[in-house]
Amino acid sequence: MIKIAVIGIGRWGVHLLRNFLAHPQVNVAAVVDPHTERLTTVKQQFNLDDSILLTTQWQALKEIPDLAAVAIATPATTHYHLIKDALQQRYHVLAEKPLTLDPKECEELCHLAELQQLILMVDHTYLFHPAVTAGQTVVQAGRLGDLRYGYASRTHLGPVRQDVDALWDLAIHDIAIFNNWLGQVPVKVQATGTVWLQTQGSGELNGLADLVWVTLTYPNNFQAYIHLCWLNSDKQRRLAVVGSLGSLIFDEMSSAAPLTLLHGEFERQGNHFIPVNQSREVVELNPSEPLQQVCDRFIQSILQNQPPVVSSGWVGTELVKILAALTTSLHQGGKPIFLTSI
Repeated sequence: MIKIAVIGIGRWGVHLLRNFLAHPQVNVAAVVDPHTERLTTVKQQFNLDDSILLTTQWQALKEIPDLAAVAIATPATTHYHLIKDALQQRYHVLAEKPLTLDPKECEELCHLAELQQLILMVDHTYLFHPAVTAGQTVVQAGRLGDLRYGYASRTHLGPVRQDVDALWDLAIHDIAIFNNWLGQVPVKVQATGTVWLQTQGSGELNGLADLVWVTLTYPNNFQAYIHLCWLNSDKQRRLAVVGSLGSLIFDEMSSAAPLTLLHGEFERQGNHFIPVNQSREVVELNPSEPLQQVCDRFIQSILQNQPPVVSSGWVGTELVKILAALTTSLHQGGKPIFLTSI
């Protein structure tokens, strides 16, 4: 049994708590949140045993004997100090994404986890979605032929964040999926954006961008284009990779067929290109709750003393590095930013 504490029980932290309470190899020892009313609510919601410590003070965890791990679901601005303190206290850490807001801080935490021989995992939940894991198999098996390009749309009408822009709020999901499916990270990124709601001054892009267009260029010259907006009532959660033999589409809004493979290619006849071999295949998925898979992978990584490959601290660091480069490009009017591998 792994003794764990959940830190932060806002919208996402409640789901982490639910999954850890249901895990057969986990003993939830404490719940931490600065809002006492939230602690009261979850105690009633989950009928928590009186032996579980409910506290507003993170430091109170140091008094719990044999505490092995913490799950952190607090605002991203708090992650660095909380994670660093947890690792120094020799706790394994599962952190809500993003790992931090600074690539250098991310690297420092990854090195500290390795030095302490502890698991540092980031909750990139989409990487555990059955459609994403099945999609990776399709792409890397070569079923799309020669890869051409990719595109994604992540739009909705709110919520509008006041701490980060649409880029930091939304892009990390699609970037993580593209990286996972391609087995690569971008070498060049670009971003442009528009601010309507929360403007600051004039000149270059100021305020928090409501609309962001992202271009990712990978080592094989594959390019992915991402449309992000929290000011669009046309809610979309759609990502596709296009190849010479067809297109693979992950449409989260389609509950009946979230992952489809549209077969089709061209046959040349003289100067004409004729579409052939066209068909639609619904990719079968193994139903599971992605967050449940995240929590279980974290626990199994601790028990096996084996860092998770799919969503390790280093994977989280790569994504933060990409977002930081995109932010630089965004503030410089779309200037291409070249990345070096970590």
